[in-house]
Amino acid sequence: MGTPLPSTLTPREIDTREAHRVTLIGAVIDGLLGIFKVLAGIMVGSVALIADGIHSFSDLVTDALVLVATHFGRMEPDHNHPYGHGRIETLATLWLGSMLIFIAGGIAWASLTRLLASEHALPPGYWPIVLSVIALLAKEWIFRYTMRVAKRVKSRLLEANAWHSRSDALSTGAVLVGLVAAQMGIGWVDALAAILVGLLVGKVGWSLLKEASHELVDTALPEEQQARMLATVTRVPGVLSVHDMRTRTIGGQILLDMHLVVSPRISVSEAHEVGNQAHRNLHEAFPLLTDVTFHIDPEDDSDVPDIEQREGLPLRDDVEAELIERWGDLPVWPEHTAMRLHYLDHQIEVVLYLRADERRSSSDLKAIATDLKQRASDLEWLASVHVWQGEGHP
Repeated sequence: MGTPLPSTLTPREIDTREAHRVTLIGAVIDGLLGIFKVLAGIMVGSVALIADGIHSFSDLVTDALVLVATHFGRMEPDHNHPYGHGRIETLATLWLGSMLIFIAGGIAWASLTRLLASEHALPPGYWPIVLSVIALLAKEWIFRYTMRVAKRVKSRLLEANAWHSRSDALSTGAVLVGLVAAQMGIGWVDALAAILVGLLVGKVGWSLLKEASHELVDTALPEEQQARMLATVTRVPGVLSVHDMRTRTIGGQILLDMHLVVSPRISVSEAHEVGNQAHRNLHEAFPLLTDVTFHIDPEDDSDVPDIEQREGLPLRDDVEAELIERWGDLPVWPEHTAMRLHYLDHQIEVVLYLRADERRSSSDLKAIATDLKQRASDLEWLASVHVWQGEGHP
């Protein structure tokens, strides 16, 4: 069960301690197995058993790497690392994969040389076979234990280390076959088993390299997972559509940014709350999603040039200055209580609200709007003018 952790620790610190505990247990097992395998391999002349022992020692080295990487990789974000330190785990996974491929090459080459030289293993006796069975069971147990913790604390590096242990279990299985064959007088199977060990280790190393490299170059999530995210967002009331959705991972955590299209005339605060609800729904559906950035769009602009390539429209102060030049001498200008601007189709719609102390008919309001539009017809950015009576909020 283990000693209960102090309640003052944060969930992140508890996860880190659990990751350290399972890694230390694995390191002790790896060290003991490595020593026994190498000694047994030397005593009985089994190159496969020696190779398997070296593989166990490589697990010991990677256990140390995991301890360091999980400690620093799970530190809280700071000023210099606002997205956290998850890439430390990614770099450690990359290094782990590279080391496994190097070890695999050495094992396979040495074993192939021995096989071609027709150096056959002698019958080892039964106690090395028993040792291999014990090692296989121990590595399979540490694989399952480590994988269970990795899933719980959501650590891709810990998961990679678990698969490293599983590769050791597989290689031990191959060695076991070689030892049994040597005991039966088929000595060349020992070298063949060692080659198989190298191939298994190399395959695991390549998988780790590939996965870590994808993360370092900000590879998007699988299309199926992105489709589920899109469906989650579009089910939120008020979201008309989504575009420019981008995903990436850092240390096993998911980052997402997207553009949400909402009704163009709702308030800024309502549009922002629509985005907040989309954020909440995504976090509930995808626990590994740690960072969501959404951009509110009043219209779908996915097919127009990027913002930096488009000429900007005047903001409120400049709009008011231009309109005062054309409307300042009209009674309607000092009479208006608020002005609302809608930036749509790369133009501006102007909505004026007039005081309600003098009642006007809808036809009068329409005539005022037509006159205002004509007086400002030289403004290319002005799309339309609307006039309403009553209190308004800009």
